[in-house]
Amino acid sequence: MSIELARHIQHTLIGPGVSRAQIERHVGECTDLGFDAAMVGACWVREVRELLSGSAVKVATAVDFPYGCMTTDGRIAEMRAVVDAGADEVDIGVQVGWLRSGELARFSDDLARVVAAAEGVPVKVMLELPLLGPDERRTAVEASVAAGARFVKNASSGAVGVATPEDIAWLRSQVPPGVGVKASGGISSAEQATALIVAGADLLGTSTGVQIVRGGAGDRSY
Repeated sequence: MSIELARHIQHTLIGPGVSRAQIERHVGECTDLGFDAAMVGACWVREVRELLSGSAVKVATAVDFPYGCMTTDGRIAEMRAVVDAGADEVDIGVQVGWLRSGELARFSDDLARVVAAAEGVPVKVMLELPLLGPDERRTAVEASVAAGARFVKNASSGAVGVATPEDIAWLRSQVPPGVGVKASGGISSAEQATALIVAGADLLGTSTGVQIVRGGAGDRSY
C-alpha cells in the first residue's frame, strides 16, 4: 500500500443515490488508508463531520457541482450552508459561460463573493481548463488568486477532461507560493497519480483512491 500517495488523495463519493451505508464505508476507507480528505456531496457533510470526529481526515465537499451555472446568490447560500455543516474545504465550480462570453468583471466578482462567503475555509476553484482557450485559462487563474482561492484545480471531473501532467505543471507555473494545485479527472492508477504529483499537484481528487493506493486500477474518477 502506498501511504505516500494516500496523503495526497481526496477520496471522492459524490453522485445520485449515494446511501448512508456507502457514506459510512467511504469514511472508513478514508480513515483506514490515511487519505487527505473525504470528499462527499453537500447533503452528507454534517454526518461525515460527526463520523470523522477525532480523525485527521478532512471533510471536503463541492459547491455548484458539476455544472457551475447557479446564480451567485445561490452559490453563496450553498457555500454558507456547507461551511455551517462543518466542511473543512470546499471545491467550487466556475461560470465558464461568463468567461467565454468576455464578461470578465462578472466572472471575477462572482468568484470573489463566493470565496468570501467561505469565511476563511479553504476554497479550491475548479477551472475546467479543457473548455478554455489560452487567454481564458490565464484570466481564470488570475481571478481565482485575486479572489483568495487557496487552490486551483484543472477540472471538476473526468466528464470534462482527464488530468494531465502538462496542465498541472502549467497551473503550478501560474500560481504564487501559498496557492496549491489539485488534479482531478480520470485518475485511476498509482503511476498516473505519481506523475501528477511530480508535475506539481498537491492534491488528487479521485473516486478510485482505494485501488490506487493498493496498487490496482480504478474504472472511474471525479
